[in-house]
Amino acid sequence: MSARVYLHPLTLVSGPQAVDGAAVRLGGSMAYAREFALVVRKGGTVTERMVGTPREIKAAIARLSGALADDAAAQWANLAKAHAPLELGARTVRLDQPQVVGILNVTPDSFSDGGRHDAAEAGRAHAAAMLEAGAAMIDIGGESTRPGAAATFEDEEIGRVRPAVEYCAAMGAAISLDTRRAGVLMAGLAAGAHMANDVSAMRYDPRMIEVVASQACPVILMHAPGAGEDLHAGASYTDVVSDVFDFLAAARDRALAAGIAPGRIVLDPGIGFGKSLAENLALMNALPLFHALGCPLMLGASRKRMIGALSREEAADARLAGSLALALRGMEAGVHLLRVHDVAETVQARNVWRGLRDTGLTDFSQLLPL
Repeated sequence: MSARVYLHPLTLVSGPQAVDGAAVRLGGSMAYAREFALVVRKGGTVTERMVGTPREIKAAIARLSGALADDAAAQWANLAKAHAPLELGARTVRLDQPQVVGILNVTPDSFSDGGRHDAAEAGRAHAAAMLEAGAAMIDIGGESTRPGAAATFEDEEIGRVRPAVEYCAAMGAAISLDTRRAGVLMAGLAAGAHMANDVSAMRYDPRMIEVVASQACPVILMHAPGAGEDLHAGASYTDVVSDVFDFLAAARDRALAAGIAPGRIVLDPGIGFGKSLAENLALMNALPLFHALGCPLMLGASRKRMIGALSREEAADARLAGSLALALRGMEAGVHLLRVHDVAETVQARNVWRGLRDTGLTDFSQLLPL
């Protein structure tokens, strides 16, 4: 088994001026890191680990050789890569600040809000409210992917999502379609959707990768251990952070090989999908690492069961505070897209967070000597 290298941003700072310029802007976001860990693993065992500033890490990369050196150099460049905006119909979604993606479930059995928005009038009103509250995009889903959910047939899924896409498109919304099926995606694109959100990373339906490539639509690739009907099945990790990183790197490379443009690929670590509480927490703490993959990042942690597990087992619709805590963690890590149920509250939290970050980037008086 060949060795693999990982570059973990460790020490996050308010901006480069706080550390005399010795900081890296992560993924073109509003997150900055000053110290990094270079980790080499082979066969699931860490064989080398060093921590240093950007200058020290670059020197450590220079001491590597062969494919390991090439991979480390590519990851280092990716960490500082700024991403072009997503062009979604008439809407442009900039990726230089956290953007909020509103969830519109049109299923009768979603884990959080099943049945509330599957009727057209209720769904239309909810979508309009999320857009008015500041959602940059609406993510429409017609299949529940919670553990134990009943299977959904393709025609049934199309019947659910097509009307929702049509009324969201009529509002001028940027629309992503949360589906694993190429036929559903084609129907959604024809109705006015702009982007695919495939929780199987285009493994469930072999036609999906061809459709995404031929239609030139952006795609979100998410980690989940299962490739079949049960996305949560078969989870087995040596080190969940490194394993998810490797999975997403492979998913990205498959998409690139199929002709999907690099600027149209978004990656999602799949919080809650086939992962224990400890594994979810490890991924949340390691979010900055995923910038090394060179793609924009999405985080979908809203109302997930881990929140109840850490608190008092609150029901899904009583997990707002925990959802905001996880969203803020994502912002601190430089995540570009936050997929949430509670748009207004998350937008408010984002705006306050951005005010703090803007001040940290521009107020030099606090750094002057006394």
